[in-house]
Amino acid sequence: MTELFAEVSHYGVASVKRAYGDWTTPNLKSWKDTLHKMAIQPIQQFRYTTGKNATDSSMIIDAMDLLHAGNLEGFCLVSSDSDFTRLATRIREAGLLVYGFGEKHTPAPFVATCDKFIYTEILKAETAPIASTKEAQSSLESMLRAAVEAADRDNGWARLAAVGNMLLKLSPSFDPRNYGFKKLGELVKGQPFLEIMQPPQGADTANVHLYVRLRE
Repeated sequence: MTELFAEVSHYGVASVKRAYGDWTTPNLKSWKDTLHKMAIQPIQQFRYTTGKNATDSSMIIDAMDLLHAGNLEGFCLVSSDSDFTRLATRIREAGLLVYGFGEKHTPAPFVATCDKFIYTEILKAETAPIASTKEAQSSLESMLRAAVEAADRDNGWARLAAVGNMLLKLSPSFDPRNYGFKKLGELVKGQPFLEIMQPPQGADTANVHLYVRLRE
């Protein structure tokens, strides 16, 4: 949970923090200390009918109330459940950002409807890259080539930041950490089909843009 909120802090301030569930059940008792530590408000939702998840409905209703209040700039939805796909779509239709967090098995429709989706497995430093197969690497190369070509200028060079934005449009779940790299620049340097334009030695890197292009 600490890792998750550290990740959330990269995108903004979590001014409203709520966790939904039937807190009378034994399997959720272990969450008590975590909720207090992270200042998360537990929202009680009893299970009125076996096999039905009223928690989802409660969360969706509250999210819509917050949306219509007009005091937020975005939402972080922590779930691996495709039932929240329509909620994420509705929030984005209102012009707000949606950051999704869930496990690798999260259904593709929910992942695709978020502005950015972060797999929770990569938030743990000791976890190995989750996209290390040949198929994943092939998919990565296709995405990188498409993003660079879409963002490049007349001279073939594309700003690295623009490439990153394009990658998220192509795949909201894109994250360099999925492939074992902390940052996009490090990932690009590791690709033999790409080359990166480095800032001059001694330059103020905070004010210098990095550029990338396909190798000829």
